[in-house]
Amino acid sequence: MERYVIRGGNPLRGTVEISGAKNAAVAIIPAAILVRGVCRLENLPQISDTDTLLRVLTYMGAVVRTLNPSTVEIDCTNVHIDSLPEDIWALTRRIRASYYLIGAMLGRFGAACSTMPGGCNFGVRPIDQHIKGLTALGADVRVEGGFIQARAKSGRLKGAKIYLDKVSVGATVQVMIAAATAEGNTVIENVAREPHIVDLANFLNSMGADVRGAGTDVIKIRGKASLHGGSYALIPDQIEAGTYMAAVAAAGGSVKIANVIPKHLDCISSKLREMNVEIEEGDDFVLVSREGDLRHTNVKTMPYPGFPTDMQPQIGAVLCCAAGLSVVTEGVWDNRYKYIEELRKMGAQAQVDGRTAFIQGVDRLSGATVRACDLRAGAAVVIAGLAAEGTTRVEDIQYIERGYQDIVGKLRALGADIRCVDEPAEPPVVPSWIAG
Repeated sequence: MERYVIRGGNPLRGTVEISGAKNAAVAIIPAAILVRGVCRLENLPQISDTDTLLRVLTYMGAVVRTLNPSTVEIDCTNVHIDSLPEDIWALTRRIRASYYLIGAMLGRFGAACSTMPGGCNFGVRPIDQHIKGLTALGADVRVEGGFIQARAKSGRLKGAKIYLDKVSVGATVQVMIAAATAEGNTVIENVAREPHIVDLANFLNSMGADVRGAGTDVIKIRGKASLHGGSYALIPDQIEAGTYMAAVAAAGGSVKIANVIPKHLDCISSKLREMNVEIEEGDDFVLVSREGDLRHTNVKTMPYPGFPTDMQPQIGAVLCCAAGLSVVTEGVWDNRYKYIEELRKMGAQAQVDGRTAFIQGVDRLSGATVRACDLRAGAAVVIAGLAAEGTTRVEDIQYIERGYQDIVGKLRALGADIRCVDEPAEPPVVPSWIAG
């Protein structure tokens, strides 16, 4: 099996270039279904989630041309939803963002079908707010046999006023996409404000939509009959940048993290500064340095502009190396602490009580064989491996490669001793006192 082999203890130094935002890409690619013509996407991350979605669009009749590793042209002029091959459903079950296809299909065809979301398993993924929003726009939505099916009652969605009962990134994206070509005006209140929400709105507007207020609590959309082609460059990935910031904090050293929007990183930078990490900001980069000992801190994840839930496992790995007791509170998901058990294998002292983790820093972590339980948990064990003594082997790396472009190559360029190898699974180690 393929796994990462990490020999820890090397400080990180140099420059790392951040790729396009994964969370923006997985919303924008489905939204391209609304475009009658060619849309050119630049700064697209080379990760398995984007590859999967592009393959889904191809099954639907889109023409996808790769111009260079980070630029594609998508022509959805002839997309269709009739007689789709069964292979498409195997793809949509792999990723969470598959449910964004529903809003896009409804907006284009007035009917839609996709699987329930897949991807990482760190808690229940309710779609009640998605259904509420689509129903308000005039769709009949049913969930049966692992599929979501929807149909506009009058053939085309109609604008409406929608209040989301909770701040939900997924529901905000879903309703934005569906309403872009709905008849009339839509007002969505209590929406998510993450940077990739703004990026989706900017993409839609560049293709002829009229979306206003993204980044605030209220988004207003004036529906258009159709969208036209155009070009759009995605924003840098806030979470990838934060992951490398956390890696420097854990392993030590000094790294320039380039192609970022420093404002998007404020919540991450603030916590790392509390932990004795130095951060200097430029126009499109941050310089992250850590030479002294790490200090403990408390972290609570919240919707943007709060500390992102997608950075919770990475900061948890860093806190394992910080002097004192840190408390991490997960404010978004019910079950995002599976990585804690993996870190315990490396000598971490941490306990979980519901949505709260108590992490007592240790002098050093030790290499061990661990697994990536999900995308961000995988990043956490890689970070721990960089800081640990000895060799760490990370299994189930397919989760990591869902959201990180060339993480091995980027870390190696910073001086990390990390390789992707294909080797047989190891038998469990039996303690000598049992074997004897």
